[in-house]
Amino acid sequence: MRFLSLIAKEAVGMFVDDGALALLAVLLIAAVTAAVKLAALPPLAGGVALLVGCLVILLQSVRRATRQR
Repeated sequence: MRFLSLIAKEAVGMFVDDGALALLAVLLIAAVTAAVKLAALPPLAGGVALLVGCLVILLQSVRRATRQR
């Protein structure tokens, strides 16, 4: 049983290294999707929002990682 939990943790760790980064990215995608579908935001503006939002989230994650080292 312990072996299986170790395998599961490693599998999740391959895809999610920084939990905050993954969570913020999912929240950004959900917010932009809702804005495009419900608030009639133009798709091009939604794409720009995703690009800028992902870059901001990535920069924040890099800053946090450099502060920890």
